[in-house]
Amino acid sequence: MPLLTIHHKTVYRYKRPVAFGEHRIMLRPRDSHDLRVLGSELVIDPQPMLLRWIHDVFGNSVAIANFDERADALSFVSTATVEHNPADNFALTPDEPAYFYPFLYGDEELPDLQQFITPQYGDPNGELSAWARRFLDVVSPTPTFNILSDMTHGIRESFKYRKRFEHGTQHPLDTLRTKSGTCRDYALFMIEALRRLGIAARFVSGYLASASDSAHGYVGGGSTHAWVQVYLPSAGWIEFDPTNGIVGTRDLIRVAVARDPRQAVPLHGVYLGPADAFLRMDVDINVVSVGEDAERETA
Repeated sequence: MPLLTIHHKTVYRYKRPVAFGEHRIMLRPRDSHDLRVLGSELVIDPQPMLLRWIHDVFGNSVAIANFDERADALSFVSTATVEHNPADNFALTPDEPAYFYPFLYGDEELPDLQQFITPQYGDPNGELSAWARRFLDVVSPTPTFNILSDMTHGIRESFKYRKRFEHGTQHPLDTLRTKSGTCRDYALFMIEALRRLGIAARFVSGYLASASDSAHGYVGGGSTHAWVQVYLPSAGWIEFDPTNGIVGTRDLIRVAVARDPRQAVPLHGVYLGPADAFLRMDVDINVVSVGEDAERETA
């Protein structure tokens, strides 16, 4: 049962002291049968006047901070220790309803899944739909796992990862046309492609445990990471990381799930002051095993 510690520090710096509006912090890992939070701490400087925790509409842990003092820097330091038990790759049998595509969701599940099946972004010329259909066998039905696995690895192999400094996530059509983007762009693109096949998919924000690991050649984990969950009858929600070609939860530490990336922003807030007061944002993230963390502290 691997124990991991996630250190996440974000510092906003300003030319002069400014006031701060409400900030929403979504950094606490999401408890599940494969991920258990053993300890979590959030330190904010300057200390907020009020800090409260809520669960959002998806059950994610969100801290909401309100401030009453001005400062020329605002820092958030989140430390969490988790027990990470990666789930084995799922395996459906030919007798199960989702083994072959197309399949149907049951009447009891469909109303709750509808928001994850309905496309959220336009595709006026059918480009996303055409790209998604490339993963279907000419002679149907197609094994569902083949569609999901081939799409995950197809994005990793055919698209070029690149960092973007613009806020937000780019439109899936931009990702398709440029064949490039960030992990958030890749996740949204795959989600929208799957939704056009009638497959329920949602966005996941979290951490990549082995970012820049030479053994795996991972990318996209320099800050937070993003990937996809797909819902299949009998199998439930299954993880797919198109940035790194990961199927399952190996090296993926889940923090939040959402219908759209805009609902799973790790840290969001405003400052009150001149537009030119903002200097920069510094982010430092490190995910290490508990043993490795202890060795660093005693070194």
